[in-house]
Amino acid sequence: MHEDAFRLLNVTTNVSRETFERLVLYHDLLLKWQAKVNLISNDTLPNVWTRHFLDSLQILPHIPKTATCLLDIGSGAGFPGLVLAIAGGREVHLVESDLKKIAFLREVARVTQTDIVLHPKRIENVLIDGVDVVTSRACSSLDSLLTYAGANVSHETICLFHKGKNFGTEVEDALRYWDFQYIVVPSVTDTQGVVLKITNILRRGYGTNKVEN
Repeated sequence: MHEDAFRLLNVTTNVSRETFERLVLYHDLLLKWQAKVNLISNDTLPNVWTRHFLDSLQILPHIPKTATCLLDIGSGAGFPGLVLAIAGGREVHLVESDLKKIAFLREVARVTQTDIVLHPKRIENVLIDGVDVVTSRACSSLDSLLTYAGANVSHETICLFHKGKNFGTEVEDALRYWDFQYIVVPSVTDTQGVVLKITNILRRGYGTNKVEN
């Protein structure tokens, strides 16, 4: 039933059969819960494997193999954080203030036997030591995301943020308050979307060092 999805994910990612079977459990729970709880946009349901699962998995190649702690801001239905946790290999913290979504994330983690750390609160009230990677698909500006993540980000932390076609304006605005290097990675699921890979983050710097992908 899900073989087409398995082939889809493996066009750009390397998903094992075991990992995929756990993602299928996640997928089926998502559709079940969506009938009662607004987890994702209903418009994306016909393409949920592409719009949510593949969209999350595409950032895997940009996470260093040495990374051991990942923080996902505004996790919502778990994209990308819970998908990355199922993919394995690191400690994953999911931050989400909506308690209904927290209940969903907890159930998916239980059914898929995935170790995660849930933070049912706003990111401003979360402090985690040793964060290597920060992710988010939340609809916040780049400056806001960096501000939210600020207490958990060191100069060595990598941020991987999904962004839309106006990412350039967001970068310019953020550079008024932050200094960082960034790589623009074209999205594999959205012709107008990108993943911003942000490194060497310092508060209230000026200038930019864009690195071409």
